[in-house]
Amino acid sequence: MTNLSVNGHVDSIWRERPGDGPLIATAVHDGHAARDEVAALFAIDDAARLREEDPFTRQWVDVAPTTIVGLRSRFEVDLNRPRDKAVYRKPEDAWGLHVWKHDPPEEVVGRSLAEYDRFYEAMRQLLKRTEQQHRLFVVYDLHSYNHRREGPDGPEADAEGNPQVNIGTGTMDRARWAPVVDRLIHDLREFDFPGGKLDVRENVKFQGGQWSRWIGETFPQSGIPIAIEFKKFFMDEWTGRPNLEIVDAIGKALDSTVPGVLSVLEELQSSRRS
Repeated sequence: MTNLSVNGHVDSIWRERPGDGPLIATAVHDGHAARDEVAALFAIDDAARLREEDPFTRQWVDVAPTTIVGLRSRFEVDLNRPRDKAVYRKPEDAWGLHVWKHDPPEEVVGRSLAEYDRFYEAMRQLLKRTEQQHRLFVVYDLHSYNHRREGPDGPEADAEGNPQVNIGTGTMDRARWAPVVDRLIHDLREFDFPGGKLDVRENVKFQGGQWSRWIGETFPQSGIPIAIEFKKFFMDEWTGRPNLEIVDAIGKALDSTVPGVLSVLEELQSSRRS
């Protein structure tokens, strides 16, 4: 997984921690670093990039024995977009932001897409091994999203259209895997969260991205990808400062779902064997 220079060092685009069990947690948008040749082309500043990335999501992946964390900024290559959209070319690809000083050279884009290809090939191998060992597996595809886009002093977005937790199931076979999804939603809603129960709803803000879609399409009989998006109520999205108590509580809420999800998964396994 080694790649080109990042801040003068050879680095990889993701960190993988293999473990034993059918649950995998990923945070593909946690990264902020960029290859030196890419960073030199950025017109966008660090603060603007950070606002659109998913900081602190890596702290939640430890609910699963197998974890995947993105180490590079989505502005270098976005692992949750289709390949032809994985490098943002135009402002409309990136929330209207002007990412580049000028169009990035095709050889730079090509190296970014080669990283994308290496990631997906490695994930194919990892998930194939998991399928062989456990037959069924669940992926918690963890993300966060902004809700104060009108500026640091602007209002929060309407809560009706911006739940604290958005469960994206539009890119998976919802009917087939309903018992798993329903149990996850139930247990998140029941968790004793600071300040009151979490507002957890399905497909309100997002329906899931390319990473979840690819898992479902590549492993249609065995992979259960669930995109879990947390509104950035756990941090100030303009300063980047987290509320560590809430960050920790989200991790505990996710952890509370694991026994139930694994229990339902075992029931599905048993029904297949019978």
